[in-house]
Amino acid sequence: MKKEMYSSEVTLLRDTFRRLLRRHAKTNIVKLIDKTHPSDLALIFRYFNDSEQNAIFSSMLASEDTVKFLYELDESIATRLIENETPERLADIMEQASSNEQAFLMGLVSDQFATSVIDLLQAEEQEELEEMMAYPDDSAGILMYTDVFTLHEETKAREAIYALQDQEDAEMVFYLYTLDDDGRLTGVISLRDLVTTPGETMLKDIMSKNIQAVRPETDQEEVARIVSQYNFLAVPVVDADEKLLGIVTVDSVVDVIREEATEDFLQLAGAGKDREILLKSSWENARIRLPWLFASWIGGIIAAFIIGVFNNILESAIALAAFIPVIIGMGGNVGTQSSTIIVRGLATGRVSFENSIKVLFKEMRVGLILGTLYGILLGVFAIFQFLDASPLLGLVVGLSICISMILAATIGSLVPLVLNRFDIDPAVATGPFVTTAIDVIGVAFYFIIARSFLVAG
Repeated sequence: MKKEMYSSEVTLLRDTFRRLLRRHAKTNIVKLIDKTHPSDLALIFRYFNDSEQNAIFSSMLASEDTVKFLYELDESIATRLIENETPERLADIMEQASSNEQAFLMGLVSDQFATSVIDLLQAEEQEELEEMMAYPDDSAGILMYTDVFTLHEETKAREAIYALQDQEDAEMVFYLYTLDDDGRLTGVISLRDLVTTPGETMLKDIMSKNIQAVRPETDQEEVARIVSQYNFLAVPVVDADEKLLGIVTVDSVVDVIREEATEDFLQLAGAGKDREILLKSSWENARIRLPWLFASWIGGIIAAFIIGVFNNILESAIALAAFIPVIIGMGGNVGTQSSTIIVRGLATGRVSFENSIKVLFKEMRVGLILGTLYGILLGVFAIFQFLDASPLLGLVVGLSICISMILAATIGSLVPLVLNRFDIDPAVATGPFVTTAIDVIGVAFYFIIARSFLVAG
């Protein structure tokens, strides 16, 4: 019910905008924009064509809501809108954005266009923005808010509360961070601890010195892991001298988790890693997926070659051909399941180098259990289905699928573990690559076993 209601609201909002656009009712469009949450506006923009998007965006004022709208918008749409704008208007919008939002928006466009916009900002903002954009993509430095509320560690609790009440520019005041005389981060205090502490207490007496901080170059996935593991609302970012540069907040981390999970699932399916693949044209979509499927094509050619090599066995026992799809399909499914479990375990920290051997042998045992069960079932089926064939056909089919599923579980688990050991994204090895390897090996073992038993028999 809630889903249907939400869908109807989106449809109503979209149709209202289109009706106002046809009437050229700019004043009403501006009013409707003001009443619409930036995230909802970003959602319905997917349903508008380019001219409709341009018309609505041109009616939006330079405000924090416009910044939030661009931040929530699909990157491909945001990039097109920004690049079609004048540097002057975009600079006005950038003035309303926080430092990490500015870095994100400028990261969408070309260096030349970004420079023309940055040159229009105030000198202080220019320096800060250029420093943030120097950090690696998908790093803590790009995500962090630099407007952080800090106090000296020898400040009294009562004075800290008064200072906090006067703050207007600080972003996401979840915690109070304390500094020493050299400006180094020494501790963190939750707002609950601050307001429930006697007013004369020094901050250094109530602060937590066990700080989970990250460097600006730390990968965003590692930041997300820390937030998830310790249930933090924010993580401080410090330089090599332990001086506080900014904080990465939980709302940014939620976006990171969603983006990284989307990329991993796309790569697992062999559809590339472009999170916005649904917004691409048919040709772009096909071009992205083409190289990933090439591995499957190569695997199919190799499998066909193997079948050709054992053609004489097929001619003498034609019933073998009926079970090739089962051998390939069951092995591929087990391999995909194992690789998905391992890749997800690596991403969440449940699988690591320390317990990788244990996990690998566990998946092999799973493959053995499943292979034995389905090997018996398929072997019995083969015996009763092909009564005129050799009585060893059931043994060949059952043993083949058992070995295929054990190998599939082993390969599906081992490849991501090995790649992760060498700091290569394990998701890229799954999907077509793992299943193709399993298909080729499964077919090869199938015919080797068949030749060993049927020819000998």
